[in-house]
Amino acid sequence: MDIRVLEGAERAEAAREAGSVMVSRGQLHVLEHLPGYYAADEDGNTVGEVFYHIENRECEVVSLESRRENRGAGTELIGAVVRRARDEGCTRVWLITSNDNTRAIRFYQKRGLDLKAVHRDAITEARKLKPSIPLIGMDGIPIRHELEFELTL
Repeated sequence: MDIRVLEGAERAEAAREAGSVMVSRGQLHVLEHLPGYYAADEDGNTVGEVFYHIENRECEVVSLESRRENRGAGTELIGAVVRRARDEGCTRVWLITSNDNTRAIRFYQKRGLDLKAVHRDAITEARKLKPSIPLIGMDGIPIRHELEFELTL
């Protein structure tokens, strides 16, 4: 697995693949404007990407996408962001996922991130900024709450 910095056309394409915009904690993020990394397999094919935002010595993982689960891309991408956050003097890496995303909840906990907070009905509010957020998510679970995970550095 090769981890590379997202630049130029690659960043624009990765942002489109990931959904272009994300909302977390009431803030709209345009992915194409954020730094990020992508994971390439042995054939050079992109198998995942991550976008992050550093502010006030905190690093938010805004979007993490893996096109081939259980092959290490997500783990490597999170690792790259954590290293960058440390290099930038951040005190924590944090992220938001939705209450229906049980695979992500399991993934983040297994990689050392801890549940910091449950922001009740935050996704209901986020739909005002991004109306395309579905009402029902994985396994038929209503999408309503943001779950905040963090890794203290």
